[in-house]
Amino acid sequence: MNAPSRPIAYLCLALSMALVGSYVALSKPLAAALPVFLLAWMRFGIGGLAMVHWLKKPADEPPLTPQVRWLLFLESFLGNFLFTVCMIYGVSLTSAVSAGVIMAAIPAAVAVMSWAFLRERVAPRTWVAVACAVAGIALLSLSKTEHLAQTPQALDAKNTSNLAWLGQLLLIGAVVCEAAYSVIGKKLTGALGPKRITSLINLWGFALSTPLGLYMAWGFDFAAVGWATWLLLVFYALAACMWTVWLWMTGLKVVPAAQGGIFTVLLPVSAALVGVLVLGESFSGLQLLAFGIALASVLLATLPTRAALRVGQRSRSDQK
Repeated sequence: MNAPSRPIAYLCLALSMALVGSYVALSKPLAAALPVFLLAWMRFGIGGLAMVHWLKKPADEPPLTPQVRWLLFLESFLGNFLFTVCMIYGVSLTSAVSAGVIMAAIPAAVAVMSWAFLRERVAPRTWVAVACAVAGIALLSLSKTEHLAQTPQALDAKNTSNLAWLGQLLLIGAVVCEAAYSVIGKKLTGALGPKRITSLINLWGFALSTPLGLYMAWGFDFAAVGWATWLLLVFYALAACMWTVWLWMTGLKVVPAAQGGIFTVLLPVSAALVGVLVLGESFSGLQLLAFGIALASVLLATLPTRAALRVGQRSRSDQK
C-alpha cells in the first residue's frame, strides 16, 4: 500500500493506542473467566481466522530475507508473548500503581532505542514531548487508589514482600519489550506492508502460545463461559490481533519510532476514560491534570515544525 499522509499516520497511531486502552479496560471479565494462556491462544486463533487472507504474499513483495524472518519472530515473541508474561506476573508481585508508574517509561524507552538501533535523530521538542508523556502516565497511575495485587496462595506474605523486586524487574522487562515492539515494527515497515506484518506476527503468536494454550484447554469447562464473554472475546481478539496492529504499522510507515512512541500515552488515558464512562469508576481532578499533560505530549509531538511549515509554504507558492 502507498504510505499515508502524516496527519493520517498520526490518526492511525492515536486510534491504535486508544483502541488498546479500550479493550484492556473492557477485558477484565475475560481474565476472570479464562486462564491467561488459554485466553492468549484463543485470541491469536480467532485473529488468525479473521485475517487468513492477509497471509498471501503480494505480487510486488520481495522474498522474505532471513533478517526479516528473524525480525518477525522477535516482534511477536517480545511484543506479544514475553510482554504479556512480564506484565501479568510483574503486576502479581507488585501493584497496579507500580505497574503504571514503571510503564510510564515506555515513550522514553522507545526514543532511546530508536536513537540507538535505528539511528533516528530525536529532536529536542520530541524529548520534551517524551518527558510530558512520562509525567502524564506516572501521574495518572499515582492518582488511582490501588492495593497490592493478589499473589498466588503458595506465596506467604514474607515471600511476597521479598519478591517485590522481581515484580519490578519483570515490569521493566515489559517496558523493554514494548519499546522493542515499536522499534522492530518501524524496521519491518520498510520491507513489508502493514497487513502482512500483522498476519505474520499473529501466526508466530499463535505458534508460541499453542503449547500452554492446549495445556490450559485440557479439562477446562468451556460450557461454563457465558455467551456475553464469548462475544467480548471475539471483539478482544479482533482488536488486539488485527485492528490495533494494522493501525500501528500503518502509522509507523511514515512516523519515526521515537515520535510514534509518544502515542502510547493514549493507552492509559483511553483505559481510564472507558473505566469512567462504561464501568462507572470515579474521576478525580488529579486524573484530569494527568490527562492534560499526556495529551500535551501528543500535541508537542505532532505539531509541524517551522521548517516543515516553510517547506509547505514554498511548495504552495511553486504550484502557483
